[in-house]
Amino acid sequence: MSATDAAASRHLLPPAPGDDGRPALALANTWLVTPAGTTDMIGDRELATAWLVERDLIDSELALGDPCTARLRTLRHSIRELLTALTQKEPAPQHALTMVNDALTAVPRAQLLAWSSEQGLYRRRLHPLDQATDHILAELAADAADLLTGADVPRLAACAAEPCSRFFVRTHGARLWCSVRCGDRVRAARAYARRRRSS
Repeated sequence: MSATDAAASRHLLPPAPGDDGRPALALANTWLVTPAGTTDMIGDRELATAWLVERDLIDSELALGDPCTARLRTLRHSIRELLTALTQKEPAPQHALTMVNDALTAVPRAQLLAWSSEQGLYRRRLHPLDQATDHILAELAADAADLLTGADVPRLAACAAEPCSRFFVRTHGARLWCSVRCGDRVRAARAYARRRRSS
C-alpha cells in the first residue's frame, strides 16, 4: 500500500475516542479491519515512519528501517493482545506482557562494556536509530502500561461492530461502537435483517 493509500485509509473512520491522548491506543488501532478490508497503517517502513512523525514520536529527518518497523509492529500486536484480554476479562497473555516489559526496560542508561578480539574492551554504542527505536518503543510501552492499569480501564472497550478491529475509550457507559459510522452500519444491518424477516 502506498503512503497516499494509507493516508486515505486513515480517514475511513474518524479517530477512535481516546486515540488523541493515548499513543498506545492509536498504535493498537493502526491495524484496521472494516467491511472494505484490512489496512495496516504501519505496514512498511515509510508508513511506520510517517505515523511516528505524525504523532511527534520521531524527528522528521529520521527514517525507520525494516527491523525497527518490525519491532514496532510486534509491540502493536502485544498491545492489541493485552487490550483484547482486558476488554474480554481474560488473563493477560504472558508473551504480550513480556514484550511490553522488554520495551519498557530496553532504553539504555549508559553505553555498555563489550569486548572483541579486534578492539579488546570498549564501550559499545548502539546504532543511533536503534537507540531512537528503543526510546519510541519504551514511550509507547509506558503509555500502554498506563492505559491498561489507569483510570480509563473501566471505559476501555472493543468496537462491537463486526468486523471492526478498533479499541476505544467509552465517552459514556452505553457506547458500543468506536464511531458513528460503525453504529450506523450495525443499525442498517439490523433494519435490513428485520425487513427480510417480515417479507
